[in-house]
Amino acid sequence: MAKEEKNPTNKSLSKIDDLSVNTENGEGQFLTTNQGLRINDNNNSLKAGERGPTLLEDFILREKITHFDHERIPERIVHARGSGAHGVFKLYESLDKYTKAAFLNDTTTETPVFVRFSAVAGSRGSTDLARDVRGFAVKFYTQEGNYDLVGNNMPVFFIQDAMKFPDLVHAVKPEPHNEIPQAASAHDTFWDFISLMPESMHMVLWQMSDRAIPRSYSMMEGFGVHTFRLINSKNESSFVKFHWKPLLGVHSVVWDEAQGISGKDPDFHRRDLWESIEAGNFPEWELGLQIIPEADEHKYGFDLLDPTKLIPEELVPVKRVGKMTLNRNPDNFFAETEQVAFHPGHIVPGIDFSNDPLLQGRLFSYTDTQLIRLGGPNFHEIPINRPLSPLHNNQRDGYMRQTINAGITSYHPNSISEGHPLQAKAAEGGFVSHAERIDAVKIRGRSESFFDHFSQATMFFNSQSKPEKKHLIDAFIFELGKVDRVFIRERMVGLLTQVDQTLAAKVAGGLGLPVPNAPEKPMNHGVSPDANENDTEPIKAKPDVEKSPALSMEGTIKNTIKARKVAFLVANGVKDESLKKMKKALTDKGAMVKLISLKLGTINTEEGNQVKLDGSFLTEASVLYDAVYIPDGKKSIAGLMTEPKSIHFVNEAYKHCKAIATGADGVAFLKETFIKEIEEKKLNMEEAGVITDGNADKFIGSIAKHRFWNREEFRNVPA
Repeated sequence: MAKEEKNPTNKSLSKIDDLSVNTENGEGQFLTTNQGLRINDNNNSLKAGERGPTLLEDFILREKITHFDHERIPERIVHARGSGAHGVFKLYESLDKYTKAAFLNDTTTETPVFVRFSAVAGSRGSTDLARDVRGFAVKFYTQEGNYDLVGNNMPVFFIQDAMKFPDLVHAVKPEPHNEIPQAASAHDTFWDFISLMPESMHMVLWQMSDRAIPRSYSMMEGFGVHTFRLINSKNESSFVKFHWKPLLGVHSVVWDEAQGISGKDPDFHRRDLWESIEAGNFPEWELGLQIIPEADEHKYGFDLLDPTKLIPEELVPVKRVGKMTLNRNPDNFFAETEQVAFHPGHIVPGIDFSNDPLLQGRLFSYTDTQLIRLGGPNFHEIPINRPLSPLHNNQRDGYMRQTINAGITSYHPNSISEGHPLQAKAAEGGFVSHAERIDAVKIRGRSESFFDHFSQATMFFNSQSKPEKKHLIDAFIFELGKVDRVFIRERMVGLLTQVDQTLAAKVAGGLGLPVPNAPEKPMNHGVSPDANENDTEPIKAKPDVEKSPALSMEGTIKNTIKARKVAFLVANGVKDESLKKMKKALTDKGAMVKLISLKLGTINTEEGNQVKLDGSFLTEASVLYDAVYIPDGKKSIAGLMTEPKSIHFVNEAYKHCKAIATGADGVAFLKETFIKEIEEKKLNMEEAGVITDGNADKFIGSIAKHRFWNREEFRNVPA
């Protein structure tokens, strides 16, 4: 047998700290160079005399400056802005009927995971609250190797073929002549591209929906996007779509609110994830599978290989098979979140690819990207990327190699090392690609089954609730209103007529454009340029499902306030009982409470007790919170009413349809805000999400409902 390699990948993931240096405080330690040399003077470079030139021989200075010069690696071309966390995945029931993947068969084992969430278009320094797709990538550290489920918070994509990916990214990125705008699709080049690519219509409706501005990472769904395969021990294949279902429900913010958050706290999502885990409010998702027998590949009116299509849950229900819990924040953002390398080609026996042409291109692109971004082919040796299973292969050397390989053979076959490391038979866990029969000629083109670009876009629009449709229409008007070239706006409205006439008419009206009399017929880019002109027209088939409730957030989970943030507006003279009783009721249910006042420091309660404050109106804003509470205390209320920012705080929360509560003393305060119009219109306060009797149970129920969109029906109040 060959000697086992001295490979740090044999270390358990939980012992990553054993391989790293704790630099948190260096207590009791001497300052050293990266080679372990103790440094005598870390404040002065070596010079030729006190006022002389610095000497080239100062190796300590050169090491320090060189490391500083190189401590930033190239950011990801897309998904640059991200946040990550560690956790575990636990299976509910064995899936051996469908797959031989060990981590999907063993219900007794917790599989470690690392998850990275991200925005797509912006740079690392952009805001978390851009209207954008969100990446949702999960690395499973299984006993058979790492498995990466690389997805998004939307189940479909803009394009059908990876050949168009560079064009899409070039179009959505800041325009090259002035590098404007950052992290935004509201500009000419993006909509020029989209309006010429009818295959993008389904995804564009998702992007213009509230799904593009999630309340938090823990309140958004995840999707594998592509159709994959599951292979069981009998080598039987099924198609599968992967879903992540958040146990807190699917919730969003409104666009006006998102713009405010971007100014007040551009790290809003990153901070929320970190603080939730630190507080013990661990984010949780259930893994769901839509499994389709291979015999049903052509059963539906859409193509399973088309990444611009989803499988309606009414046709194939989502089977929930396990739960993922994120329970530990990274120790070092760069070492873990920034250096983690995901790849849809990192699979394990029992999971395989379909012929989705977008997926096929990604299998090349991800490796190619890691090579340049992480410095070479050894990125798998970075601690966050190391598998739990030991590595034995003949790959050697290269930049940043950490494994010290023993022995003289680095090739296969060999006889010197008795053929080791050996190839594994399928029965021994060796990976074998699914034996799919292929009999075709080489072609640049797409199947006609890819040419329906509008039916699922229509299904998505029809599935939205009334408030969601309004927000979607407003999003189109905002985005296209930023487009300078009128002909691009007109062409885009023309495409919208093929989705829904009401949608097109309202967007056109908001842009001051006439609605085209006849639908536009842009070129179908799935067809060869040499095809007959009659073959270049996109089609609109009858959808398999007219309306799918699962595509709307209206029916999402609304029975928990876990991880919600509530602002208490207080001043000197607040009543102890009113403050403490409500705070305890909310925190017992998992909410996080912050006390906001006219200035930082402390206040005195009506009973003479001192209370520490968490923020002031100078640094805090209602857009950072899910709900607002004004405790009793006549002196406190009077103090708040002297500060216009407190009135604005509540007005903004009201405008954004959030739950608001107060006791009897606070009713006078509410009469100074826009809330008075509810009473003026003789509407029910509680039905509009305003609690005026200080009842904790009612307030908790209101927060759980997330928003009260009925306020938008009678007035959009300017904050």
